[in-house]
Amino acid sequence: MLAKPLQTYRPYWAKRFGPAPILPMTRAEMDALGWDSCDIILVTGDAYIDHPSFGMALVGRLLEGQGFRVGIIAQPDWQNANAFKTLGKPNLYFGVTAGNMDSMVNRYTADRKIRSDDAYTPDAAPNKRPDRAVLVYSQRCREAFPDVPLVVGSIEASLRRIAHYDYWSDKVRRSILVDSKADILLYGNAERALVELTHRLAKGEKVTEIQDIRGTAFLRKRIPEGWDEIESTKLDRPGNIDKPIDPYEMGPLSKTGGKADASCATAESQPKADLPAGTKAIEIVVNTRLKAPKADRTKQVVRLPDYEAVAQDPVLYAHASRVLHLEANPGNARALVQRHGDREVWLNPPPIPLTTKEMDYVYDMPYARKPHPIYKSAKIPAWEMIRFSVNIMRGCFGGCTFCSITEHEGRIIQSRSEESILKEVEEIRDKVEGFTGVISDLGGPTANMYRIACKSEKIEQSCRKLSCVYPGICENLNTDHSALIQLYRKARAIKGVKKILVSSGLRYDLAVKSPEYVKELVQHHVGGYLKIAPEHSEENVLSKMMKPGMGAYDEFKAMFEKFSAEAGKKQYLIPYFIAAHPGTTDEDMLNLALWLKKYDFKLDQVQTFTPTPMAMATAMYHSGKNPLRKVTADSDEVPIPKAGNVRKLHKAFIRYHDPNNWPMLREALKNMGRVDLIGNGKHHLIPAWQPLSSKPITTIRGEKLERTNRPRRVSEGKRKYS
Repeated sequence: MLAKPLQTYRPYWAKRFGPAPILPMTRAEMDALGWDSCDIILVTGDAYIDHPSFGMALVGRLLEGQGFRVGIIAQPDWQNANAFKTLGKPNLYFGVTAGNMDSMVNRYTADRKIRSDDAYTPDAAPNKRPDRAVLVYSQRCREAFPDVPLVVGSIEASLRRIAHYDYWSDKVRRSILVDSKADILLYGNAERALVELTHRLAKGEKVTEIQDIRGTAFLRKRIPEGWDEIESTKLDRPGNIDKPIDPYEMGPLSKTGGKADASCATAESQPKADLPAGTKAIEIVVNTRLKAPKADRTKQVVRLPDYEAVAQDPVLYAHASRVLHLEANPGNARALVQRHGDREVWLNPPPIPLTTKEMDYVYDMPYARKPHPIYKSAKIPAWEMIRFSVNIMRGCFGGCTFCSITEHEGRIIQSRSEESILKEVEEIRDKVEGFTGVISDLGGPTANMYRIACKSEKIEQSCRKLSCVYPGICENLNTDHSALIQLYRKARAIKGVKKILVSSGLRYDLAVKSPEYVKELVQHHVGGYLKIAPEHSEENVLSKMMKPGMGAYDEFKAMFEKFSAEAGKKQYLIPYFIAAHPGTTDEDMLNLALWLKKYDFKLDQVQTFTPTPMAMATAMYHSGKNPLRKVTADSDEVPIPKAGNVRKLHKAFIRYHDPNNWPMLREALKNMGRVDLIGNGKHHLIPAWQPLSSKPITTIRGEKLERTNRPRRVSEGKRKYS
């Protein structure tokens, strides 16, 4: 996969102005820099913090490095267009984003309640961005300057690039490209697409004529000549998920009709120990028995079911979601198209991942590493959390169905060089106010995927798997952690650094493949507690999440305790779990509660499943079907805990130790025929008595119970909790 390196473009003429101390947010700042106008104006729903962990700073500094003058409009008043005229008319385009987070996830809880704070806003003030911020900001940009090209991107736009289920309105909405009336949408990590697009616009090309950049989506009236259109419903059929097949190459055919490839494991040849107990292999086969010369996939477009069809038929929606995820590998993905009324939403294949040199180029820009001075002494929680952390890589090949990282950043890991990372640690030491010698995190989307990739570039480019680590770790995946171990050692040896913590999510099933790494992590980079995410204890649920079984957790826990003891440290694992995930039954949650009780875990934080756009678990939630398999009207139903009281009950099972949950749990246990778990012994899940509570106590049906001045004992048959 070849692409023009980011650092090889000829700089735009405005490069002569040099880098700004911080990108301007006012006309006065523009005047001080000697600018009469901005070439690009970026609009964001976050406060502007000039640090590479914040999307607008990263994109802004990248474009500045290409020679363009970039202004920032952060958290504007969206009630009218005045705030969008602050910096004048941009010469090239408006770039619009909701910010680092989806605006709906940012503003609403999993129960659709408005949050009381916003971590990306000064002093955590709420209500500083609108719902569906990309749509609102786009409209205001059009009102301010109707003739200026409009480019949308970031995670909110990226995950809404096709027709998508919207949890907050409980319906399927159109592609955000249609509703925002943007000229072009950049999805995924968009540096490569953004740089090419900007230079081409600067040379005079019209945005409506730029339709060949990977990682972009735009509207068309019809399919261009020379393209082969393939109906998605003709592509998808069951096969073997564990056998990556090269769709570009002819070869000897196996007895089943697929191309034989000794370099790729099959479900039968893979060691059974790698498969969680009870896991059934999911099969996906690409038919390579071609009668004619192999097709040119660069001129193939896969037609997804129309918006109107997926909006009416949840089964078709799940099918479309499945096909989109199967066409996600930059090495073999084809273009996608989906009709919306009389227009076609066209998605070019995903962007080519950045090389290590390009990652260094992006992260080595002259960031001020602080919030814009306009915020004065205000505290911005998101900045406080990451100010002493370093991002070492991006992407995730885990493919967890509830997570958006893979959909947005891709499955191919993009790593920075050791030199670039160590340089940033030194910059934090020397430049960031308040540094005490502790780096709070050396990680990324996942803590331990740094420099991990497929053993074969050819196999990686042809692979159609949804995950490299489910149902077991692929034998073609290089699990060597030595580069990360060396990085840890060099980072903590830097003068002035007292401690390097690792706070990013750890893929523990991958970590146990390298006991040396686990030892290094546990003995040097854990601050007493290590957060990991088994997500659930039951195989039935884990199979819908594409997460490993508890055997991997037990193996990691044994290593963690062993190496902690060897270092003479008392350290603890803090597991995270998800309540109400698609596929979860009340019995599954009860079994999880019993598991937590067995190991004496009393968790304060519980994540309730939130259906985010484009996630495969969201397709399960909406359709009741499993898109990890071929989706048909007759395929197996997935139990979906949708009702509000059921979701509350599932959360209550994880917090079985909270007295406010006991009435609800007693009622549920009686309904489930498990009154044997109600009592005052160690083997009981919850007690039979209810203490005085400072909070209202509710049952499953939502009735408030009276509060007494003394603990009350609940005897079956005397008080009915319904």
